Amino acid sequence: MRPLRSLLAGAIAPALLAMTFLASPAMAQDEGPLPHEYWSFESLFGTFDQAALQRGFQVYLNVCSNCHSMQYLHYRDLTGIGLTEDQIKGVAASITVPSGLDDQGNPKDGPATPASQFKSPFANEAAARAANNGAAPPDLSLIVNAREGGPNYVYGILTGFAQAPAGFKVGEGLFYNKMFPGHQIHMPQPLQDGTVTYTDGTNSDLDQEAHDVVTFLSWAANPEMVERKQIGVRVILFLVFMTGITYAVKRKLWSDVHH
Repeated sequence: MRPLRSLLAGAIAPALLAMTFLASPAMAQDEGPLPHEYWSFESLFGTFDQAALQRGFQVYLNVCSNCHSMQYLHYRDLTGIGLTEDQIKGVAASITVPSGLDDQGNPKDGPATPASQFKSPFANEAAARAANNGAAPPDLSLIVNAREGGPNYVYGILTGFAQAPAGFKVGEGLFYNKMFPGHQIHMPQPLQDGTVTYTDGTNSDLDQEAHDVVTFLSWAANPEMVERKQIGVRVILFLVFMTGITYAVKRKLWSDVHH
């Protein structure tokens, strides 16, 4: 599952770029300045903040999942954000998904299981477009990798909704966003202060909600990030050690040679 997702990232990212809520193909690259948030996972030794991941999943589940799918995730993958097996079973059981056919051959629904794919809010792309003024909400599994600027760009979109400046005409069914190219986006503002009530008691203002859900989306797109960093550090340390050993052996072997 995870290796396949990693391999698909490079191939699918360009397609996801084309699926953004574009107001018009002719929009110029007129986005606002990229925000520079602190992300716990960005440095060489950075890791994902488990509490932020769980809050971010709460935001996705309560808000984002109403419009956006995450087709490369299964509920069992949530062990990666620190949820226990019982918690995952509880999350899955609270969600109704298609579960085959009944005795008469009719489609039936039932509770999801940990092996179930994240539920998609729409049956297909046509249904998604019909429900969203002709613009299909992009899948969020790899969205952080598919956007230039990564987590900062996605954070900028979520916090960039504002009143349009004087003289700026916003098209019908569109919304003004300081970060989005052309400043007109089909997606209405999804997050505001207090959109969710965090189970851990954290204050849920707009910035906190956006930061948490982007942290979760960054993990979803790069679940092996921390492991890759740890392997890279070990490899570098091994190479440094072997360089020292090689140099010491060389000095020993040539110590009797007079120049």
